[in-house]
Amino acid sequence: MSRFTFPRQVRLLNAGDYQSVFNDTSSKVFAGEFLLLARKHTKDGRLGLIVSKKTDKRAVGRNRIKRVVRDSFRHHQELLNGLDIIFLARQGIREVDNPELHKRLEKAWKQLAKKAQKPNSEQKQRNSKQK
Repeated sequence: MSRFTFPRQVRLLNAGDYQSVFNDTSSKVFAGEFLLLARKHTKDGRLGLIVSKKTDKRAVGRNRIKRVVRDSFRHHQELLNGLDIIFLARQGIREVDNPELHKRLEKAWKQLAKKAQKPNSEQKQRNSKQK
């Protein structure tokens, strides 16, 4: 069961970590009530959460969302290895129940992993110039 933990090394902890993802986003997945931003990273996959008071005024609701996202991330960590990811909650996420949020997150993690495996267009251009 220890492989499903959420230790400090798999969290975005400071403003610099978040800013580096915002500045150098290589993959995005928009899933209606949330947005995932990611950038490639050499270490284990890391997750940062942004759930503002605009999405849910009550702390109980914001904490529920974060708990579900962390749980889903832990179960898909191997798939997301090597990515720094920011989860941005959007308007309407409060109405999504836990099982539905788990389903949407699972689909979004898979999309994000698939997008991250593809080299971006800049790398393709550099590779074609080198040939």
